[in-house]
Amino acid sequence: MLNRAHVYIICILLAGALLGGGCSNDSPPEGAAITERDSLPVMVTYGCSKMISDSGVMRYKIIAEEWQVYDRTTPQRQTFPKGIFLERFDDQFKVDLHITADTAYWYDQRLWELRGRVFINNMAEQTTFSTEVLFWDMQLHEFYSDEHMCVITPTQRLEGHHFRSNEAMTRYSVHDSRGYMPMPQDKDTTSHK
Repeated sequence: MLNRAHVYIICILLAGALLGGGCSNDSPPEGAAITERDSLPVMVTYGCSKMISDSGVMRYKIIAEEWQVYDRTTPQRQTFPKGIFLERFDDQFKVDLHITADTAYWYDQRLWELRGRVFINNMAEQTTFSTEVLFWDMQLHEFYSDEHMCVITPTQRLEGHHFRSNEAMTRYSVHDSRGYMPMPQDKDTTSHK
């Protein structure tokens, strides 16, 4: 028969065996070192809002659910895999342009690649643009795309491919186009009876 002292000693030995067996000098398993950092972002931010200046003046605001920055890629890039909302400000700091896209890439802080349900609302010109792929070169100050594009103004609707526009979205060309636009009325026409 076991008395209390024996039970106490057995409990101490069992606890020592359990705890001692769990502790060892072996290190925990580790993964291999990552040598190619071009596949990993140096920063990931969730729920971000960023202001961008041009010559010291605030011109753009970016809102994104996820923002990844890659500093070891060529060219360096920032990605917005869950979509982007961008606002452009005029000289009085009023929003004059909205851009949305399902995914966006920003290369060398110069060239934007917007993909998936790209929509631009130019409020100053009351014009909207929609496409699936759009590039925005901030250095050349122009937008362009080879994909199907739809442009809607208060007086016309234009669709086509090979879109190119100035950054203000006021002068643009669309190749292989179709659409409607009103024909100007000639005021000097005389009516025949």
